[in-house]
Amino acid sequence: MARWKRAGAFLLAVAGVVAWLAIKDQASPVPAWRQRIAAAALSQVGYRTSPPNSYCNQYSAYWGYGLADCGNHDLDEEWCADFAAWAWHRADVPFEYGQQAGQINSAAISFYFWGVAHGTWHPIGTGYSPSAGDVAVYGLDVSSDSAGHVAIVTGYQAGDRGPDVVNGDGDRTGFSVVETGTDQYQADTGSGNSGPLAGYVAPLPPTS
Repeated sequence: MARWKRAGAFLLAVAGVVAWLAIKDQASPVPAWRQRIAAAALSQVGYRTSPPNSYCNQYSAYWGYGLADCGNHDLDEEWCADFAAWAWHRADVPFEYGQQAGQINSAAISFYFWGVAHGTWHPIGTGYSPSAGDVAVYGLDVSSDSAGHVAIVTGYQAGDRGPDVVNGDGDRTGFSVVETGTDQYQADTGSGNSGPLAGYVAPLPPTS
C-alpha cells in the first residue's frame, strides 16, 4: 500500500506542524510525543473518502476492520475512532486495537472505556485542562454503550467551551472528511443529536 510508504513527505509535514504547535504552546510546553499525535492528525486535514459520499477510508483499512465493498484498498466503516487510534499509533501510544473488552476499536465509546480502565478519563466539569493529543469524546451514553463522536485535541484556550480538534469522519465541510474544529463543544457529525462534549481521554506516554 504505497500511500503508507510516503515516509519522507509525512515526516516533513509532521515536523512543520510540531514546530507550529511548539510556538503556539510556549506558555505551557506540550511533551514532544503529544505534539506528534496532534501533528499526525493535522497532517491529514483535507482527506476525503473514496468513493466520495461513502465511509470507505484508509484509516479503517489501516486497522483491517470494515466492509471490503469499496472497490479499492479502503474499508467501509464509520471511522472517527479509527482515525483517532491511527493518530495515537503514529506517536507510539501504548494500546491494543481489537474487538475485545478493554481494546480500542472503531466504536467511539471504546476510547471512553479504555480511558476509564487506565485512569485517564476526565469528564467535563472536573477542572481538567485538555492538551494536544487527548481524545475528546462527544455524545456519551454509557447506559447504551454508545458515543456519538471522538476527535483529536490540538489545543485549548482558557474560557472556551470546547477544545480545538481534528475530526476524522467530520461532516461540516463535506461528507466524511478530515477537518479541524475550533472551540468544538458539539460533535462534528452533521447531526444535531450526536451530542455535546462529555470529556477527554488522555493517552499514556510511549514506553520507549
